[in-house]
Amino acid sequence: MARASVTLKLATSMDGRIALSNGVSQWITSPASRARVHQMRREADAVLVGVGTVLADDPLLTARTIPMPDQQPVRIVADSHVRTPVESRLVQSAGLGRVVVASAQSAGAAVTALDAAGVDVWRCGDGSGRVSPERLLDRCAAEGLENVFLEGGGHLAGSFLRAGLIDRIAWFRAPILIGGDGLPAVAALGYEEMNAASRWTPVATERIGDDLLETYIRPDTV
Repeated sequence: MARASVTLKLATSMDGRIALSNGVSQWITSPASRARVHQMRREADAVLVGVGTVLADDPLLTARTIPMPDQQPVRIVADSHVRTPVESRLVQSAGLGRVVVASAQSAGAAVTALDAAGVDVWRCGDGSGRVSPERLLDRCAAEGLENVFLEGGGHLAGSFLRAGLIDRIAWFRAPILIGGDGLPAVAALGYEEMNAASRWTPVATERIGDDLLETYIRPDTV
């Protein structure tokens, strides 16, 4: 069984920041770029974020295109300790399309509450109390989800990059500078030598209003 393919979407300032130091992030990129992201969601089988994004932004993660898609992508939250609020817009909109919480836990009051709200809880732990990116993608493949659109945040992006599980990067870059106190798009990767850093092949650059969309793929997928 082939694993699901993963596209990492980044929406950042020119210096690679996704939010101010106080967490404010709306909106870095332009309405035209955000419309393109909705189209990308529409084309994906699943949209994936970390629970930090849910807690900070309370997103819907639906594809809001014109016309609206006949079927929404499956919306997945990587949430090791089941912190996704039942009152979040994501959970409350489960009637619009399938919502999944991928967790290292499979029981407890929070799991019961999500189940009652119509959310699926997948056990995808790595044995140390955290979600395993590999097990999560294995479950996606078993569920017939072949194309996963990973929208952040930085810790989840970092964990997938460290595991070598990103196939494509779609990087929206806005013409603003936030500075070193802003939040980075990707968490620490732990490299100690430059030749250990992952290298990517640029395949497209597109201007969307004042923003740039840069697309990269892993060299071994060329």
